[in-house]
Amino acid sequence: MKTVVELGHIVAGPAAGLIFHDLGFRVIKVEPLDGEKGRRLPDTSVGVFPYFNRGKESIALDIRKEDGKEILFRILMESDILIDNLSPGYLDSLGVTYEKIHSVKHDLVILSIKGYGPGKYEKKKSLDFPIEVQSGVAFMNGLTGRPMRFGSSIIDMNVAMFGVIRALYALIEENKGETDRIIRVGMFETAAFLMGQHIATYQLLGTPLKPFNEQGFAWSIYDFFTTLDKKEVFVAVTSDKQWKSLCEELELGVCNDEVYETNQSRYSMRDQLIPLIRNSISRLDYGELVKILEKHNISQATLNEPWSLVNDEHLSEKMVKAIFDDYELKVPATPETRFTEDFVPSLGLNTEGILREIGYSEDHIERLVKNRVVFQCQQKTKIERDPR
Repeated sequence: MKTVVELGHIVAGPAAGLIFHDLGFRVIKVEPLDGEKGRRLPDTSVGVFPYFNRGKESIALDIRKEDGKEILFRILMESDILIDNLSPGYLDSLGVTYEKIHSVKHDLVILSIKGYGPGKYEKKKSLDFPIEVQSGVAFMNGLTGRPMRFGSSIIDMNVAMFGVIRALYALIEENKGETDRIIRVGMFETAAFLMGQHIATYQLLGTPLKPFNEQGFAWSIYDFFTTLDKKEVFVAVTSDKQWKSLCEELELGVCNDEVYETNQSRYSMRDQLIPLIRNSISRLDYGELVKILEKHNISQATLNEPWSLVNDEHLSEKMVKAIFDDYELKVPATPETRFTEDFVPSLGLNTEGILREIGYSEDHIERLVKNRVVFQCQQKTKIERDPR
């Protein structure tokens, strides 16, 4: 089994570690003695740590101290990938440079996740929302004069996915000597990639675009409609055949009008068409509407709150049970994960075991604990599972 060492905090680094875990890698999370920042997030972010850190091993280690650095290097000698999403220059300031790491383990793949990739901005620190603002994501996601944050840490999670892809490619190429072992991925570059279609559209049209929620989505019927029993249903009609079927089922009375014959012509008539459909759907119960849409293979979705997915008849069977302190959480897994039950490690839960594994004696471990180089948690989780 290949091993990933995660020097990560909050979302981007831990998300990459979680993806590796769900792919079957062993993930050792190296945390400061007081735990990574995600453990202390309050209120609406309290679920961040348990969600992104299930299935990992935790060693609490002060890498500012020489003994702590020695432990880190000994762990890296037995590992395959290092994730680093700490602030730019932080590891360098401790003398833990990528060059020194490679002098210890020359074939280690280093996944460096920062606010910006190599270039003029590379030393700048950043976070998800500032990157959304700078890249145009907040502009396109909001309304005119009111940029808005995406409803999850979308940039952090995407940069993690791109980083994992590149790191896996580096592992594949390890015997060919063709791939740089240091993978540098930036949140800004990731966000720009997500905005690529708008960047291209602007150049083709030559005029600025409105926020995405104000300019339409290329399809004439691509909107929310309210049923008689007050359910909000999003309906997406993407072919002329679907339009004809829906028009006849809803008895709109315009099914043979040439002005509505194609998507392009219907799109130009949305101001008249959408109110017509809304009026007809408002007289149908939710079940009646869904039956019509499914009969004609028309895409539809009911407006949900994220937490309602815990009981979703399709997704609930694919959730992972994550044991976190005294809680049993049901959380979404990465697609096609092999885990059904996992645990979120208490801070330093695996410190002693990892130190023994890399050759430290009981007396030496006791001295490291006493000198505040490491922290060994006494609390045990409800599930003890061999991560291998």
